[in-house]
Order: sequence, then structure tokens, then C-alpha cells
Amino acid sequence: MDLFYDYRTNLPLYPKVQAYSRKHQPPTLIVWGKNDKIFPADGAHPYKRDLPKVEFHLIDTGHFALEDKADEMVPLIRDFLNRKIAS
Repeated sequence: MDLFYDYRTNLPLYPKVQAYSRKHQPPTLIVWGKNDKIFPADGAHPYKRDLPKVEFHLIDTGHFALEDKADEMVPLIRDFLNRKIAS
């Protein structure tokens, strides 16, 4: 319950995270469950505004995407890390 209660403190930090992303353009991979009821897919798309080079994937799953679709997600994550760590 403490973790859920603490989530309320994240929202005020969003502008700082967005500003950091715009300024520094960190390599970013987003793999999101398109059927996520807790963090709907509509919330994933705004990242593209601040990170035009984001690698963006919507997977046909819900909130527990990694547990449900690891076979799809792990190759995306490995490929991303192999390319970004090597560079």
C-alpha cells in the first residue's frame, strides 16, 4: 500500500523528466501493453514528442506485459541493448 500511496509523488516530477528527455535525448525503448488498464496505451504516445528517436512498440497484452509476452519483449530489449551498449 505504501508503494501505491507513494505513486502520487511521481506526477509533479513529470515536467522535469520531460525536460531532461528533450535536452539529452537518451536512447529509449518503450515496450507497452496496448491493453493495459492501469497505464493505458494513450499514455505511451506522448513520449514521442520529447524523444523523436524513441523505439516504440505496442504489444498485444495488458499491464503485466513482460510476464505475459516475454517471448516478444525479450528480443526487442536484447536487440536494443546490443545496439546501444555497443555504440
